[in-house]
Amino acid sequence: MKKLINDPADVVSEALRGIALAHPDHVRVDHENRIVYRKDAPRSGKVGLISGGGSGHEPMHGGFVGPGMLDAACAGEVFTSPVPEQMMAATKEVDGGAGVLHIVKNYTGDVMNFEMAAELAAAEAGTEVLSVVTDDDVAVQDSLYTAGRRGVGVTVLLEKIVGAAAEEGRPLREVADLATKVNAQGRSMGMALTSCTVPAAGKPTFELAENEMEVGIGIHGEPGRQRLPLAPAKDVAALLVDPVLQDLPYQQGDSVIAFVNGMGGTPLIELYVMYNEVRQLLDAAGITVARSLVGNYITSLEMAGCSVTLLKVDDELVRLWDAPVNTPGLRWGA
Repeated sequence: MKKLINDPADVVSEALRGIALAHPDHVRVDHENRIVYRKDAPRSGKVGLISGGGSGHEPMHGGFVGPGMLDAACAGEVFTSPVPEQMMAATKEVDGGAGVLHIVKNYTGDVMNFEMAAELAAAEAGTEVLSVVTDDDVAVQDSLYTAGRRGVGVTVLLEKIVGAAAEEGRPLREVADLATKVNAQGRSMGMALTSCTVPAAGKPTFELAENEMEVGIGIHGEPGRQRLPLAPAKDVAALLVDPVLQDLPYQQGDSVIAFVNGMGGTPLIELYVMYNEVRQLLDAAGITVARSLVGNYITSLEMAGCSVTLLKVDDELVRLWDAPVNTPGLRWGA
C-alpha cells in the first residue's frame, strides 16, 4: 500500500485538520464530532442543508460546505456511514429557525442513521427536518450497500442547485420539493479501470486485470453490471451514456447538465477525452447541453475510472446552477 498517510487509523481526523487549516475563510471543523460547518452557520431564517457519508469521496461532502451549497457535512470513517450522534449535532447546530434538509445518498447505513438523527433532533430540540434520498445510479437495482439504486453523481448537482435555493431564503418544504425534483430528473453510471485501497484494509477492494474494466461500478468498489475487456474511450462513453439516456428516458430536445466525474485516480486530460465522446453522443441524440462539469467531485480514493451524470434541466434549474457558490471544492460567481 502506497499512500501519503501516517497511521491508517488517523487518516480521517488528520484530513479534517488539513481542511480546517487550508480553508479557514470557508469552514470551521468540529473535530470531536467530525463535522465540517459553514463558517457563518447557522444563518438566521435560512434552511440548513446537511449531507455526509463515509470519507474517501473527497471533495464530497466537506469540500461542498460554504455559501451556495451545504451548511454542514458529517464525515464517517473511510467508506463507512457517520453515526446518528454526528448528524444530530450538525442538525441542531445549523438550524437557523427555518428547519433543516438532510441530503442522503442511498446507502443503507446513511439512510438509517440520518433517519435516527432527524427523530432525535426533533425530539430534543424541536427542529423541523425533511430528507431527500438520492438514487440516480442506473447500473444496478440493489448492491452490497443499498436496497434500491445507489446515490452518486446527482448528489453533487443537487447540493449546488438546492444550496442556491436555500440561499434565496426559500422555505423548507419548497427546498425539499426542489431536491426531490432534481433527484428524479438525473441519472448516472460509472466505470472503473482499477480498484482502490481502503487504508485500514491495506489491500485493493477487488482485483481487475490489466486488460479489464468494470462497468457499472459503485463508489465503494461495489460490483457493476459487467466486467469487460478494456476498450477505447469512445466505446466506454457509449457503455455509460446509452443506459442513462434509456432510463429516464431523455428525449430529443431536452436540455441537460452533463457531468463527467473522475473517480480519483484518472487524470483530467482523460476526463476531457471522455467528455468529448459524451458530448458527441448527446449531440447525436438531439440533447442540448446547457451546462457542463468535468473533474473529480465524488471520488473513490485512488480508483481510476469515471462516471457520467445527466440532469434534465429547465430555465429555473439552470439559473440556480449559475448562482454564486463559494466552497473549497466548487466556486464561481462569488
